[in-house]
Amino acid sequence: MITYDRLFIGGSWVEPGDSELLDITSPHDRSVIGRAAQAQPVDVDRAVAAARTSFEAGAWRTTPPAERIAVLRRFNALREREAEKIANLISLENGSAGWFTRAGQPGLTRQADACLKAAEEFGWEETLVPSDPASPVRSVVRREAIGVVAAVIPWNSPFSSATAKIIPALLAGNSVVLKVSPENSLSMGFLAELLERVGLPEGVISVLPADRQTSEYLVSHREVDKIAFTGSTRAGRRIASIAGERLKRVSLELGGKSAAIVLPDADVEQAVAGLKFGSLLNNGESCIAQTRILAPRDRYEEVVTAVKDLVESLKVGDPGDPGTFIGPMIRPDQQERVRGYIRLGIEEGARLVTGGPQIPDGLEKGNYVTPTVFADVDNSMRIAQEEIFGPVLVVIPYDDEDDAVRIANDSEYGLSGGVWSADEGRALAVARRVRTGTVTINGAPVGFDGPFGGFKASGVGREYGAVGLGAYTEYKTITV
Repeated sequence: MITYDRLFIGGSWVEPGDSELLDITSPHDRSVIGRAAQAQPVDVDRAVAAARTSFEAGAWRTTPPAERIAVLRRFNALREREAEKIANLISLENGSAGWFTRAGQPGLTRQADACLKAAEEFGWEETLVPSDPASPVRSVVRREAIGVVAAVIPWNSPFSSATAKIIPALLAGNSVVLKVSPENSLSMGFLAELLERVGLPEGVISVLPADRQTSEYLVSHREVDKIAFTGSTRAGRRIASIAGERLKRVSLELGGKSAAIVLPDADVEQAVAGLKFGSLLNNGESCIAQTRILAPRDRYEEVVTAVKDLVESLKVGDPGDPGTFIGPMIRPDQQERVRGYIRLGIEEGARLVTGGPQIPDGLEKGNYVTPTVFADVDNSMRIAQEEIFGPVLVVIPYDDEDDAVRIANDSEYGLSGGVWSADEGRALAVARRVRTGTVTINGAPVGFDGPFGGFKASGVGREYGAVGLGAYTEYKTITV
């Protein structure tokens, strides 16, 4: 039993406004695995006040960039040393299979390293060469911290989402209030312990587990200067409206319904082996999951059969079992939501290739669903248009490359996607036509030096690398 009966506000553990603790339950068997304090509006007020005071005092904001980089490098090293514990905590509270939580740890290092490298090379202050050589005026352009950042993250990949926001925000000199999901109270409590050990100035960082009402209170707070949000498109629209009304800076990384285009010349066996990770990572509870698989008509049944065989070969069960590939959904309501989409797919007339709405045998105590594949799917069906956030794949036929691109782009989302081909040049040509923020070729992993984010309803702004760091700064021009 893990207990966090205090909240991490401004760098210290303090008594919460509400002493009642929330039970944190295991997605595997719904047993209570921990208890944690949850922030209320009064706690948000304290955290934001601490952040504002620290920012205005300038103890962190005016620290030279090289010193801020050194502090965040220490944090990254601390996190690396605790990688096994972090992976176990996330599996325990999220139900994410151990292979996924462990495989993600080196990715966190690469993510942080890319941001630290960007900070080392960043143009914090530059003097511009005047367009008119005879002009006596010089322009000094500075990149300065925005102020108090409200960073709001979802439950599905907490450490990745948290570090993608707090590292660049802190590197830029901001003060941060990190709002995390109640489900992640244990892993994010441990994140707060790591931040405490780093030695940031008082008030610079707070970590608050809280519900949606308290989250809205935070993003609406008059003393918050920027909102950085990862989560559902519906919630993102609400946050965008709040930010627009109050003219807050905002970045939004939202949902996805990504397409994997299997071109006619692709090695189907290789493509489907790659989609094991590209489509079903984190139990399917991933915004970048490529859950629409587009296959050429003349190889359609070959692709359908290969996907069916893959899904049926994957072990579903206890996320702590090394052999498990797919664990449970995080909550009972998410389990029922995914099962509801499976029923909907059957009602819409799609062909159920494998799986179904039944709970896997022997796993009735947990939040499990049966991994499911649908064929003969029209892209207009809801199972092809709406983000299911579970291990449900749809295979859609296309006629030619133009048709494949049309189907891939026929979505309100545009976060991720993939192209599979024996010809890299051909794959790149198709990838350039897909309206989405990230496209992988033949299963290449997403890089952290380039910007990450979405087109259309998948978000506003970008994370990672120099572009992600710049999102936490304001431009100031001084003329001399």
